[in-house]
Amino acid sequence: MEVSSPTVEEAAMAAVARGSHSVPARRTIASVTMVHGQRAELTLAGDLGAGVLRELEEQLDDPRLRAAREWVVDMSEVTRLDLACAYALLRAAVERPEAVRLVVHGARREVRRTLRQAGIGPGQVSRG
Repeated sequence: MEVSSPTVEEAAMAAVARGSHSVPARRTIASVTMVHGQRAELTLAGDLGAGVLRELEEQLDDPRLRAAREWVVDMSEVTRLDLACAYALLRAAVERPEAVRLVVHGARREVRRTLRQAGIGPGQVSRG
């Protein structure tokens, strides 16, 4: 039997049912902005583990990312990246009619290590 954590919406409904006024805030793990038409800026943040994989995959399917040929990914606010999420980023970039150029910057050492394990090489990841 698989046990899963409640979604933010389920936790909020339970809090309201208990009469509690504290409703958990929905965190943003990814945001996209277009820069110069063919270049998308993607900012990732937080603990990117199995619990947010589905949400991350949905965010990586953003039409603005599909339209871009280059993704500049800011990972300076990522505190942890598991291998499943790193693979999701790689899949989103390469499983398209035309693969995108992926440039990652701001990633911590542990995050860079996970990116390398997923096949996102040093030429695509900068320390700055």
